[in-house]
Amino acid sequence: MNQVNRRDFLKGSSAMMTLASFGLFGMDFKDREGPLKVSLIGTGWYGKSDLFRLIQVADIEVVALCDVDKKLLNAAGELVSQRQKSKKVPELFEDYRELLKKHKCDLVLIGSPDHWHALQAIDALKSGAHVYLQKPISVDVIEGEAILAAARKYNKKVQIGTQRKSTPHLIDAKKQIIDTGKLGKISHAEVCCYFHMRANGNPPVEPVPEFLNYELWTGPAPLRPYDGLPHIRWWRTFIEYGNGITGDMCVHMLDTVRWMLDLGWPKQISSTGGIYVQKEGKSNISDTQSAIFEFDELNVVWQHRTWGNAPDPEYPWSFKLFGEKGMLAGSTMQADYIPYDTKEEKVHFECFFEREKYPEDLTEERIELNAAPATRIHMQDWLKSIDKDELPIADVEQGHISTAACILANISMDLGGRALRYDPKTMTVIGDPEATAKLRRPYRAPYVHPEPKNV
Repeated sequence: MNQVNRRDFLKGSSAMMTLASFGLFGMDFKDREGPLKVSLIGTGWYGKSDLFRLIQVADIEVVALCDVDKKLLNAAGELVSQRQKSKKVPELFEDYRELLKKHKCDLVLIGSPDHWHALQAIDALKSGAHVYLQKPISVDVIEGEAILAAARKYNKKVQIGTQRKSTPHLIDAKKQIIDTGKLGKISHAEVCCYFHMRANGNPPVEPVPEFLNYELWTGPAPLRPYDGLPHIRWWRTFIEYGNGITGDMCVHMLDTVRWMLDLGWPKQISSTGGIYVQKEGKSNISDTQSAIFEFDELNVVWQHRTWGNAPDPEYPWSFKLFGEKGMLAGSTMQADYIPYDTKEEKVHFECFFEREKYPEDLTEERIELNAAPATRIHMQDWLKSIDKDELPIADVEQGHISTAACILANISMDLGGRALRYDPKTMTVIGDPEATAKLRRPYRAPYVHPEPKNV
């Protein structure tokens, strides 16, 4: 049968209706005059990318930027001055705490490495700001519980950067395939990543450059000997600062499956893996890992390898939902519905781009053009949630569940693959004191681990 192509997103499509529904939220917050005051903590590639998308869809003034790398910070200040309406260079800070003391911001974006997320998010919420926080929201489970508690205590809206929920072709696929029941009962899902993204090597220890405050960059994490700039992917290769490939990439696809199928906490999580192939360098995150997230009559199975080929070259980082009547595959680039009945037509959903509307995207360094429309919609949804006092599409609670599930998978792997059942009410792993002890990572003095009861 001929394949139906949704590439053009005709006016009646749910994806285009979603784009149109946001309008210009953020241009007229209730009882507010002038632009929203915004700051960014962490001016690396993705922090700037998030901020530039917000500038494109809202009336804001970026008043402050923070980074421990003076070169990155100064360059970001210049770029922001070129992008924002006022053409002003934001005030530049090395320590985010000084930024929050001086500036009463409406919105704070956090694009720092994962090990800083919890302290920075909680402090930003305490300062009175709504927060856009990159995923994974935390490096341990109790950090995530503390961020959630702070968001609720201070009644602020926290949008997590799991923007597949705002990806036009996936919104369309959910509405047309999942919500209409075309798959029938769904009882198996697969999520995967086969990108060769595990940085590895043996760079020598060297003096810390004058432009980098490495002590402050490390913060609450263990202080590793300095062996080069940690920016881009080097820090992600160490478990001291993040949650490995599972925490970085599985969190997106697991979160997407949970959103599409309206799933809460997994009942049970187990995982095995390790460094099986790429043993030559310093990297201490797994190069091979499998995990099973168990829900009622549904297993979501994760697999990553940072070596070898992807089994399905069209979907190297993706989810696949298997139902009685068909299968839906999805990624950041496309989606495909494949019915089991050969008489029924397949449906292909292509990525939506906005090159003509936002030509500045085409010259932005390292931009992910396929993700830019989703991030813009995500920002608009966040502003809408603040305006209407409702939870955003990627609310912190959902980001916490997806993040914590990936962290629990890593804990299971570290404990030899045994199944873990997390109880969010008691914040313990049921019947497993050893696993429960791993829900909090030790903090380096003088930093103090946040606790949900004390935020």
